[in-house]
Amino acid sequence: QVQLVESGGGSVQSGGSLRLSCAGSGITVSIYCMDWFRQAPGKEREVVATIKRDGITSYVDSVKGRFTISRDNAKNTLDLQMNSLKPEDTAMYYCAARIYSLWGCVNEYKYWGQGTQVTVSS
Repeated sequence: QVQLVESGGGSVQSGGSLRLSCAGSGITVSIYCMDWFRQAPGKEREVVATIKRDGITSYVDSVKGRFTISRDNAKNTLDLQMNSLKPEDTAMYYCAARIYSLWGCVNEYKYWGQGTQVTVSS
């Protein structure tokens, strides 16, 4: 059974930091395209960071320079270091896996976790 379990969310003041972690079981995170996406009430899902199989990372413009996605292959975990947090970062954060094909990361999610809440107060 595949599981992705997020942890590390919480409530912080604007300018603070949090580190999210996602532990995989029944899945080898290093062979997938792994995303952190977020969803706030009434808003669309937004992919904030991606790490591909080759380790190449990408970020949505609003978090560039503040968030860092990383992967620990030995621990089979995916992390998201979030610095200089802003109230607009408030959302439920999810880690998710997409299959890596010959043409790159496919669009659909294969697996995702239950999410961890991040709340940033001004």
